[in-house]
Amino acid sequence: MQVEIQSGNLVEQTVDALVLGVAPGRALDGDAAVVDERLLGALKQALEDNEFSGKVGSTLVIPTLGQIPAKRIVVTGTGDAQGRRAQDLTRAWGRAARAARESGARTVASAAPPTVADGLVASFRAATEGVVLALYRFLAYRTVDLPNKEVDAFAFVDARADAHTGIEIGNAIAQGTCVARDLGNMPPDILYPETLALRAQEIALANDLSCIIYDREALEKMGAAAIVAVGKGSERDPRLIHLTYKPRGESRGTIAFVGKGITFDTGGMSLKPGGGMEEMKFDMCGGGAVLGAMSALPALDLPYTVHGIVAGAENMPSGTAYRPGDILHTLNGKTIEIISTDAEGRLVLADALTYTSRLGVDAMIDLATLTGASVVALGDEGTSVFSSDDALADEILGAARWNAELMWHMPLWEEYKKQLKGSYADLRNSGGRPGGAIFAALFLQEFIEGTPWAHLDIAGPAWNTKETDLAPAGASGHGVRTLLTLLMNRAAG
Repeated sequence: MQVEIQSGNLVEQTVDALVLGVAPGRALDGDAAVVDERLLGALKQALEDNEFSGKVGSTLVIPTLGQIPAKRIVVTGTGDAQGRRAQDLTRAWGRAARAARESGARTVASAAPPTVADGLVASFRAATEGVVLALYRFLAYRTVDLPNKEVDAFAFVDARADAHTGIEIGNAIAQGTCVARDLGNMPPDILYPETLALRAQEIALANDLSCIIYDREALEKMGAAAIVAVGKGSERDPRLIHLTYKPRGESRGTIAFVGKGITFDTGGMSLKPGGGMEEMKFDMCGGGAVLGAMSALPALDLPYTVHGIVAGAENMPSGTAYRPGDILHTLNGKTIEIISTDAEGRLVLADALTYTSRLGVDAMIDLATLTGASVVALGDEGTSVFSSDDALADEILGAARWNAELMWHMPLWEEYKKQLKGSYADLRNSGGRPGGAIFAALFLQEFIEGTPWAHLDIAGPAWNTKETDLAPAGASGHGVRTLLTLLMNRAAG
């Protein structure tokens, strides 16, 4: 859905629900005071009776009993004004949107969110993202027991220019995240390398992006044998996807986002255990995040040339599959001894990173559900950040903090490189289980050809096993908001 802006008087809106933000321990003011007056003090009384805390994440639904045109009030806690962050408003309005939906509201009008330190635009952006992300559902393949409660329209009642700007930005970023979620949630019999490429072409066409797709024959001719090898066990051939966004005015630089697009990962000949293998449809969430971010760029009108590269393959066991012991020749000429065919993501990224570096970009950031070791280190919500450039890593971490996407800068210890040396080739594709996330990142570093680079191992937060404040169970779209925030921060100087 798209959040809208509405003119007029909040208390006169004929809607199913009004959203009001309330801080802890404060007298009602602004729109909340006006509503309370029209309700003859019933709002304040309800907050007291229910011991409403005003903390971020708290909500309360109050019927208006016909005293105003809106049928109910949804109060959402905004937290203490001191130290309030944009991410708090994202969560607060996400929880409010969910509470409105669960109460049966189909049309919702909201008061303006409080202004955070980053300004009014940031406040509306954050709140808008919360609404869109929290109301997201993936129902494409549901035919029975469909939800009968849905919010059809959500609008902020505010005529200020900064409100309009913030809502536009929030809609674009949240919609890009939802694109990534949709791709990640699709079943692997529907989304495989060829159809992933078709989806990328649709995104390009809808958003005026250029698009190049390399099929298996083109990849073989190019010399991207690692991508080809990973896809050899499947009847569905691999693809390399390249989208490009160019700004309307002069470009202030070039950056690339590179995504792992393994549409299903059995582990290949190094077969995974059967339990939980259905989740391996999410192994393309890095590629989904890249395509989601690319879809949002035109609406944000950012002054950078951005390349979106996705290496797509299906890792399957068969008589034609690559094997442990095989030696692969990569696009940059290095050879790789295969220790485990279940360490396939770094193989497709090796060729993708080399391809991207040769575009002459100023920097590149890859996203991949790469290692279980990252989950062991940082848990289900943490992303491991590795980088050849500390300034780039700092940019990423700053953008992630704004969005409350948990990321941590991890080391690239030179001393570990010796464990990646192959017995029969230049490199081996696995350095062992201890420190596995570091070994994977060090492996990728062999293919960046001097380009400033960062690697985001999103194996933990790429999908949720249960509902969160901002997402249902399933693909989370993690990383999209951080990538776009990084570019916006750069543009703001």
